[in-house]
Amino acid sequence: MIIALDAMGGDTAPVSTVEGAVLAARASDHKILLVGPQKLIAEELLKHHKRYNVTSLDIEIVNATEVIEMGEHPAKAVRHKKDSSLSVCAKLVAEGKADAFVSVGNSGAAMAAALFYLKRIEGVLRPAISTTFPTINGNCIIADMGANADCKPEHLLQFAVMADLFCKKVVGIEKPKVGLISIGEEESKGNELTLETHKLLQKTDLNFIGNIEGRGIPKGEADVVICDGFVGNVILKFGEGLAEMMLKLVRQGLKKHPMAWASLPFIWLALKDLRKKVDYSEAGGAPLLGVNGICIIGHGRSEGKAVKNAVLAGARAAELNITKEIKEAISKYAFKSSQADKE
Repeated sequence: MIIALDAMGGDTAPVSTVEGAVLAARASDHKILLVGPQKLIAEELLKHHKRYNVTSLDIEIVNATEVIEMGEHPAKAVRHKKDSSLSVCAKLVAEGKADAFVSVGNSGAAMAAALFYLKRIEGVLRPAISTTFPTINGNCIIADMGANADCKPEHLLQFAVMADLFCKKVVGIEKPKVGLISIGEEESKGNELTLETHKLLQKTDLNFIGNIEGRGIPKGEADVVICDGFVGNVILKFGEGLAEMMLKLVRQGLKKHPMAWASLPFIWLALKDLRKKVDYSEAGGAPLLGVNGICIIGHGRSEGKAVKNAVLAGARAAELNITKEIKEAISKYAFKSSQADKE
């Protein structure tokens, strides 16, 4: 697979992105296209030569003269900065020169670039950012995680169809349990959006288990969790903050009780497992489902490890041909819906 990486995206770019590209190239046989100012990227890449012999890695620099900053207006930046590292990444996929593109920069701009250059899959009303979230049983998929703050019931219905397919193909769960986030498990609980979405989901052939409350997410009650992007982004940021708090409390507790340090060798592996479980960098990035190509959006503060995993996630989605699968699922469902409307 050929993966285009926005080398100038993220809080610590190009340091973290170049490191991530090197790590991904060493961990796989994928070709990495590092997109950004050629001289700057080459200098950064050279810093890794002594340790990793980067000339032996399948990494190529693709020049881009502009950069979209984190605070810029997404749509305006993509329209006006046609030669930005992010825009060039999206163009490479649109032109068939790359199988996926990855950015840990301005997430709104990444979505805008995907929509501008790749376009939506026919029949998809809005794309959704879908990411993994840790649960007691493993992980669940949540959609949408921030691409669409204001949604209609039919948008959430499509999020469910796409996320269900992603969970089957990428996570490997044959019949994912699909839950709708609401303020109560009862069918009658929720706002107008969730009440109407509930009715639509009941009519599908998805394994819809009904409403779940927020506490049901970490308990692993559903494999796929559906909500609008506003709620999804709050869940994501709250989860990240909670995970950091838990790890800090563990460290504070160890400092407060000196004798606890004696048991550290015995609990170290358990603590490492906990840290890995709640570490966002393990997932790397979230796919933007519903566009004609693979787009992986990562966290702005991603370091090398997270960037590497985002690149590998993009390659895996491309290998599984997720875009084609979503096209078929959406068209199949659209056909069923139109038939039902006629009846």
